[in-house]
Amino acid sequence: MGERALIQAFTAGLKARDGRLLIGPGDDAAVVRPAGAVAVTSTDTTVLGVHLPDRHPLSTPEVVGHRALATALSDLAAMGVAAGEAYVALTVPADWDDDHVLRAVRSLEALAARTGTTVAGGDVTSGPALVMTVTVVGWASGSDALLRRDRAWPGDRVGVTGALGGSGAGLALVLGDADRGALDDAVHGRLLERYLRPRPRLEAGLALNEAGVRCGIDLSDGAATDAAHVGRASGVVLDVDLDLLPLQAGVADVARALGRDPMVHAASAGEDFELLVTAPPTLADRLSGITWVGVVREPGAGESPGVRMLRDGAPVAVRGHEHRA
Repeated sequence: MGERALIQAFTAGLKARDGRLLIGPGDDAAVVRPAGAVAVTSTDTTVLGVHLPDRHPLSTPEVVGHRALATALSDLAAMGVAAGEAYVALTVPADWDDDHVLRAVRSLEALAARTGTTVAGGDVTSGPALVMTVTVVGWASGSDALLRRDRAWPGDRVGVTGALGGSGAGLALVLGDADRGALDDAVHGRLLERYLRPRPRLEAGLALNEAGVRCGIDLSDGAATDAAHVGRASGVVLDVDLDLLPLQAGVADVARALGRDPMVHAASAGEDFELLVTAPPTLADRLSGITWVGVVREPGAGESPGVRMLRDGAPVAVRGHEHRA
């Protein structure tokens, strides 16, 4: 297709989820009626060959489209708001034809439908590599009605949603760094799915916000790194017990195949996209679906804010994923 025809095909299947979108794809810009006092906006980029292995049979257009939107929506989950609009910029390489593009868009739109997201606009261009950048917008009544990194207080408990380590284990299986060994088909499939098609925890983030939780972050870089982000932003130390971290089924087997401690793997492997939150004990006792793994305290003398990963009360060196500067 030519550029115009491809853009028309790109946008033909996109649906508005509510009445906020006044002008959508087809004009020079989208026009959206605000749904709250503040807009919560985040941008995330997926590059084939960086975030997914290039020329791999599992790196399908469907996976690219789903993953690009899911990772962006996870930032809204981390802020405790529902999804609103998404804007998609797609750079298409020479080895992707029209069918590849439309398959990716259909998968992205399927996740948009499941999460109440309206794809309100975007751009398509050609380039040397497949790049999909997604900007998402959620709406909140005000800046205090959010989960934020700078709201952890001494005495809070530290908790995580779901189970950890699955995405890192799935990546190792995809790359062939670890053999599936004795993993049964169901466990193996769920580990691959956790890496290839992550699920943003939008409902959990919104429910925690509505319950009164005010501090949270999504686990995109590993619990060790992301807990440190919270500690530094809040000026506190998060003491996290490694052995309390909840493991996804099969993670321990894959970690051992890699020669790694399963709990260190769970704390350092990125892209689980679960939520880490802190809450005072009186509130924490009322929350469901959270595994409590540590406490928040003031930094000691000469100690910098951040995180301490502990085992039997002693610090353990654990480093999560760090993006290059």
